[in-house]
Amino acid sequence: MGTYFRTNYDQLMKPLEKRMFSRIRSKLLAKAQGHVLEVGSGTGINFPLYTNVEVTAIEPDQTMRDQSMKRVKEASVPIQVEDGDAQRLKFADDTFDTVVGTLVLCSIPDPLQALQEMRRVLKSQGKFLLFEHIRSDNPVLGKTMDILTPAWKRMFDGCHLNRNTVEIIRNAGIEIESIHRMFNRIFVVIEGSNPKQSY
Repeated sequence: MGTYFRTNYDQLMKPLEKRMFSRIRSKLLAKAQGHVLEVGSGTGINFPLYTNVEVTAIEPDQTMRDQSMKRVKEASVPIQVEDGDAQRLKFADDTFDTVVGTLVLCSIPDPLQALQEMRRVLKSQGKFLLFEHIRSDNPVLGKTMDILTPAWKRMFDGCHLNRNTVEIIRNAGIEIESIHRMFNRIFVVIEGSNPKQSY
């Protein structure tokens, strides 16, 4: 991730957060229960939105972890922020009640491996709460995203505009219970569960 993007992430995302994303995050995170694992917590934008849970948040980038400390203090629930790689989670099997990921699967090098790891550490029938952007199924828009992705990845820390994240989630064995597509079907909110236990 380029230094400029890391340092200015909140400012760059502020218009989208104000217009759309903050409402989506609030509604989704209200469904979190118990001990939560948030993957790719970034600058901690979700932290003030949690209620009645305990959160372990992993973020591989030190700059973003440092920025998130302010929001840890603003949160109304206990939040522990740690260095971590979603593809190789250090937690024991069946540790968490809920796994949260928001706008993160686009930039993980191997999202299938990461999702399988999330399943491993999530309890049987535990909740998956995911908010992601995906490749559009509109032929013209989808092709445009394909063309833009190589340059986009270089600018924004490996972010893939054109990942078919819904298919990857299904391939990981997650049971999708609800899926809501929005904004020209580029963004998706998924609620799912862990049917256990084949990784």
